[in-house]
Amino acid sequence: MLNRKKIFVVMPGLKVARTIERTFRALPLEIIDGVIYVDDGSDDDSVRIAQKLGMTTFAHGRNLGYGANQKTCYREALKAGADIVVMVHPDFQYKPELVPAMAAMVAWGGYDVVLGSRVLVGSALKGGMPKWKFVANRVLTGIENTLMNSSLSEFHTGYRAYSRRLLESLPLSENRNDFVFDSEILAQAIQFDFRIGEVSCPAHYFDDMSTITFLPGVFYGLGCLSTAGRLWLERKGLLHSKLFDSQHGKTLRDWAEGREVPISKGDA
Repeated sequence: MLNRKKIFVVMPGLKVARTIERTFRALPLEIIDGVIYVDDGSDDDSVRIAQKLGMTTFAHGRNLGYGANQKTCYREALKAGADIVVMVHPDFQYKPELVPAMAAMVAWGGYDVVLGSRVLVGSALKGGMPKWKFVANRVLTGIENTLMNSSLSEFHTGYRAYSRRLLESLPLSENRNDFVFDSEILAQAIQFDFRIGEVSCPAHYFDDMSTITFLPGVFYGLGCLSTAGRLWLERKGLLHSKLFDSQHGKTLRDWAEGREVPISKGDA
């Protein structure tokens, strides 16, 4: 807890049996009020290990996608009373030790979104990010900043902290269930004038980590550009989308029930 605000870490995972314990052990549990793991249809021991570690664990009956996993993560964290939710990938790509810094920016800094940026001090390539992925990151981020009139160092980090206010307000149920969810939530935050902060975050690339491959990466990039273009058209009055409709777009409260099965109610 920071500034009397409950901090929950959520881990959306798929086949992370080799890395989930390492990630959990690195968390600063002394300031964390709960850890939630949501498994998206793994066929390995991810769920069993999460249970053994004492995380509150949920499992989708089948693979629904990274975005759908996040919807379950955030909805369950809000139901558990979270004031600040930090998403930590259980593949140990990002440093869990930075959770206090990111949560503090929400608790005291007035931010509703905090991003762990891999490029603020050039740490992405040093951490092993493939050059093609780095170039794609920089090109996409430049176009997205131009179309959305923003100035983020990168849009594509998976290390994020969100305020309860943002998660309850945005029409997140309108977002896609795949990786493009990450770009859509930032586009929504920009459109609705939520404050976005960034911290420098080293990233590690290694064999056991989860990563998007080239062809899915191409489709992800096209989805990100489509999201930025939709926001640009929305602001020009040329398109109206429920993605950017705070009155009629569906929030997490409307996200279909029954798509996840509670496995364990243990607290971390």
